[in-house]
Amino acid sequence: MPSLLCGHIPWHHLEENRSYLLKEKINPEIYLSSDALDSIDMKQVRIFSSELLDNSLSCTIHAPFMDLNPGSVDRTIRETTRLRAEQTLNIADILKARIVVFHPGYSRLSYGSVVDRWISNTVSFWEQQIPRIKEAGCLVALENIFEEEPSTLLKVLEQLDSTIFGHCFDVGHFNMFATVSFDDWFSILGNRIIEAHLHDNHGTADEHLPVGEGEIDFTRVTALLKRYAPDSVWTLEAHSRERLERSIKAVSNYL
Repeated sequence: MPSLLCGHIPWHHLEENRSYLLKEKINPEIYLSSDALDSIDMKQVRIFSSELLDNSLSCTIHAPFMDLNPGSVDRTIRETTRLRAEQTLNIADILKARIVVFHPGYSRLSYGSVVDRWISNTVSFWEQQIPRIKEAGCLVALENIFEEEPSTLLKVLEQLDSTIFGHCFDVGHFNMFATVSFDDWFSILGNRIIEAHLHDNHGTADEHLPVGEGEIDFTRVTALLKRYAPDSVWTLEAHSRERLERSIKAVSNYL
């Protein structure tokens, strides 16, 4: 059983969906894009935090990721990434988020020849954020995106405090890019998983289909999650209310 079941919701869609989330008791994973961070009303963040508390709900946060990379060889990009990370952690603090999910920024095509430098930069970046992460009281999960196998994520996580940093296993991204089996991935990173993103696809595009409407074997995935990461958070990354409702219904078969 997951410790928490969440539904993905971008901040800019929250207002139109907040009554629904609160009424249906859906724990949200709030996606904060860079545009959201530039325009967000902190008063509204505090109001929503109170609403979550009043309704006995928890949340997680998905940080912005477009054009950001904590391991970049370009110092200016790392600095911009640092700014966005700190803005995200400020909101996580107010919302009392359990976990903040960040994209690691690695791609073999871009960094394969300088992988050690990327790993070193990434570790240094996150070590510098530890005081703020502790202050916010959350955990940080690094999500697989373009990773074909888990070695780079493992090398980063091995050098970071395991009481603060973990892995977000995204099954949709895995289905698109991984060249290893579920069992191989979980045997290496399974006990580091603190959150899982559950959505479906057919292996060629990030379709974000409801659970069970693509080609992914969720019977196997959920069995591995229960075995290796029984206390992880499961987030349904459905990009509409209708898809979220279908995912909630489908995932109930695996709870």
